This record gives sequence, C-alpha cells and structure tokens, in this order.
Amino acid sequence: MSRTATDIDEPSDPEADQPPPGDDHAFLGHPRGLATLSGLEVWERFSFLGMQAILVLYFADTVANGGLGMNPGTAASVSAAYGTMVYLVSVAGGWLADRILGSYRAVLWGGILIACGHYAMAVPTAAMTWVGLGLISAGTGLLKPNVASMVGKLYKTDDDRRDAGFALYYMGINIGAFAGPLITAWLGEHQGWHWGFSAAAVGMTAGLIQYVLGRRHLAGRKHTAEFALAPDAMRSAVTRIIGGIVVFAALATLLAVLGWLTMDRFVDLLTLVSVIAPVVYFAVMFRSPRVTGEERGRLRPYVVLFLASVAFNFILFQAYSTMMLLASTNARTEILGFTFPAGWYASALGAFEVLLAPVVAALWVRMGHKQPHASNKIAIGVILGGLSFLLMVIPTSGHSGDTYKMAAWWIIGSYLLLGLGDILLETSGMSATTKLAPKAFASQTMALWFLSLALANGIQAQVVKLYGQVSNPAYFGVNGAIAVAVGLAVIALAPWLKRTMHPVH
Repeated sequence: MSRTATDIDEPSDPEADQPPPGDDHAFLGHPRGLATLSGLEVWERFSFLGMQAILVLYFADTVANGGLGMNPGTAASVSAAYGTMVYLVSVAGGWLADRILGSYRAVLWGGILIACGHYAMAVPTAAMTWVGLGLISAGTGLLKPNVASMVGKLYKTDDDRRDAGFALYYMGINIGAFAGPLITAWLGEHQGWHWGFSAAAVGMTAGLIQYVLGRRHLAGRKHTAEFALAPDAMRSAVTRIIGGIVVFAALATLLAVLGWLTMDRFVDLLTLVSVIAPVVYFAVMFRSPRVTGEERGRLRPYVVLFLASVAFNFILFQAYSTMMLLASTNARTEILGFTFPAGWYASALGAFEVLLAPVVAALWVRMGHKQPHASNKIAIGVILGGLSFLLMVIPTSGHSGDTYKMAAWWIIGSYLLLGLGDILLETSGMSATTKLAPKAFASQTMALWFLSLALANGIQAQVVKLYGQVSNPAYFGVNGAIAVAVGLAVIALAPWLKRTMHPVH
C-alpha cells in the first residue's frame, strides 16, 4: 500500500524515538544524550582537526621529507578546497538523513566513512591521500549536520537551556580540537606525516564505539527517516544516487587522464559550486510547498546569519592554513624554553574554546531571557574574528620573507580572539538554525548552515592564493577589516532581525 502525505510527514511512533525517562537533566542539568553526541564530536574533531592541523604542512613539505612539495599558496588553496568539498557534501548528508537513512544511521555511516578515510591516509602514498580525503569528505557530510540536528532535538524550542546546551556541545567539540593537533603534529614532525594521520584514524574509531554504546539516550535514533520517501520513490532515489556517483567518478577520472581536470581547475570548480549551491538551496526552500508562510518568514533573517557565518568562517578556517604556514615560517616555536611543533598552535584555538565555552554557557543560563539576541552574539563573533586577523598586522609589519620570528604570544593572542568569536557565532548560529528550520527541512537546514562553511572555504580557496604574493600586513589587514565591517552591518540590522526571527531570542 502506498503511503499518504500524512504518513510520510509524521513519525509512526514518536514515543519509541525518545530517550529513557529521567534523562532530561542527567548530564550537568542537560539531557544525557548531549553527553553521547558531545563525546562523538570530541573524537570526530580529534581526527578531523588533528589531521587538518598538519594537512597544509604536509602539502607544503618537500617530497624528500615525505610531503607533496606544493608552494605555500597552492597548499593553502588545496586545503581550503578540501574543506569546501567536506561541507558541500553536508547538503546531501542532510537530505539523506531526512528522506532515507534517518539521523542516527546517517551519523553512524558517516563516522565509518571518516574512519576509513583516515586509515587510507595512513598509507604513505599520494594516491591514498586523495582517496582518504574523498572518504572523509563524504563521511563528514553525513555526520556533521545530523549530529548538530540531533542536539537540537534534545530540547524544546522554548527551552532556555538550548543555547547553553550547544555551548557545552561545542566545548566537547573543542576538547577534540585541542587534543588532536597535540598528537598528530608531534607524530607528524617526529615520526612522519602519515603517523599523524594514523592517530586521527584511531580517534574516529573510538568515537564510533561510544556513539553506538550511548544510542539509547538519543532522540532521533530510530532506523527510519522522519520524513521518509515513499518506498518506490526511495528505491528510485537510491538508484539515482549510486548511478550519479559512478558517473561522476568515471567522468572525473576521464577528464584527469585527458589532462583537463587539473588541480587548479578542480579548486575553481569547487569554488563555483560553493557559490551556486546556497543560492539554489535557498530558492528551493523558499518555494517549497512543504514550507509554511510563517516558516518562510523566518528564513529571510536566516540569510543574514548565513552571510555572517561565511565572513567569520573565512577567517576561522585560515587558522589551519595561512596562519599555520605563518606559524611554521615566521613564529617562534618555543615558550619558556620548551620547543614544540608548529602544528601545536592549532591546539591553542581548541584550548581557548574548551576554557571559554562553559563560561559562556553559564553566562547565558544566568542571564536567561536577558541574554543578547542571537543576531548580536553572531555579530560580535564576526567582529572578534576580524580583530584576530587585524592583530597580526602588528608583528608582521616592517618584515618580509621568512627571516623574522615573532613571539609565540602574537599567534596565541590571535587564536584567543578567534576562539571566543567561534563560541559566540557557532553555538548561537547552530541553535538559531534548529529553531528557524522549516520542519520538513530540519536536517537539511542544518546542512545549509554547513553550506555557509563550504562557501567560506570556496572563497578562501581563491583568496589564499595571494598569500605570499602580497605582504603579510596587507593580507591579514584587509581580510580582517572586511570581517569587522560585516559584523558591524549585522549589528545595524539587529532591530529588523529581532522582529523577524521569532521565536529566536
């Protein structure tokens, strides 16, 4: 028997999909499922950002030393293109969760693909590096939007704990962001880059194990999609997806063999897709008959939040590209007589977010309904991101080339500003996304938030080509000033955003 629209849109057994009684305040006053999802993100970020901290250094290192021998600008551009691909796939990941897999299985299979990708990168050949990056991209696209969406399902829309819960969740993310580079950078520098990639593989495996063991505490853990396609439509969709992947892989291989699909063209293509995709996706959501007029009204201010996220993450992601290259060539890797790998600078960002996230969470809980509006939190975050780049103008002014070495505290101070900005923007942005999302596009709207990260990386993939071609003060100064200007523009729009973002406050 075919399913009706009502059958498709409503879960068949909502009670069976809820956490056990007594879970609602079992984890630091929050639902116990938050611990399970945060634990998964600890290990996912351990693996992803641990690998990211050394990826650009691996690309830029000499072939004789185990690297790929790219020049710094190209290494940063390719690293950004990889990030673009990761977050572009998030759109497909959100759709697969909503319509075919369900959130729990999407996250599970995403984690498996990520782990396989890191194991592939542990093999010391260039070919396996690209295979590994492809698997990690696909897996992260399945995992990232759906984990964040599952966090949102743990709370009612008007629950004042929601922003604090996302702050704690983000603290978990950054425990992994802190620990990952410590391990991978040390192994990469002392044992070889692929040993660092091996550590990332082990970390993701640990995350999968704890996720499966804690699944009973999650909302959204059922094995069917909440807005599943009818059986015939699902079979057709699966066939088309598999066929599309095969055709894409065959076409890409053919173009590469013929010499047309060069690395530079692939990067440019990803940038173009990262620009087109959010425009198309917003258009689809605005025109969908499954989106009510009230939901459509809340999407308009979301466009502003989306653009603010692009501006901030354009700066944030360079903490793992241009900032890492700057640290490896122009910053001292010694504090109080202790010498450390350049990749450890990336851990400073995670450390600040671990320390500051609970402070921010406690502040929001204490302030309750008096806390700043979500749009203002996001705007302040963007401004702090811009200031983190403007700070770098001071130590880089009056110097050129790779001969000068700035004190470590300059980059650490930049990461302090960036870390606080990240907490304010990402936690408020993800929380607002789960509130503003049309019901029929719940996971996909979170994927749209991650699509802002794809666009940020796509723009970065082009801009970072200028790194090393213009002076460092000009590079960091102009990019930082643009981000500050965007943050100020969002503050100027605050009255309109407050009126149109209800029930977000």
